[in-house]
Amino acid sequence: MENVKTSLVVRLIAKPGKESALAEFLSGALPLAEAEAFTPVWFALRASANTFYIVDAFANAEDRAKHLAGEIAAALMANADVLLAEAPSITEADVMAVKLP
Repeated sequence: MENVKTSLVVRLIAKPGKESALAEFLSGALPLAEAEAFTPVWFALRASANTFYIVDAFANAEDRAKHLAGEIAAALMANADVLLAEAPSITEADVMAVKLP
């Protein structure tokens, strides 16, 4: 995985009562992430009852931009008013090191 150089860390806060729906949405997004050849690393994480993260990594900024303009982001934004208590917090980060199987 030495080819991943840049990443996104996206924090999502579920609306009260929408925690399970957001968890299901994120779990259901896995096939979309798997279909993106330019997204070799993708995680959907739950940090607390209402706090979730998407963490993904890319070879370059162009691939990251393609992901941000892709189906997962579009689906998330289409459902944001229903699922999210606030706008997603999106942080771009450089990958310093990675260990994956």
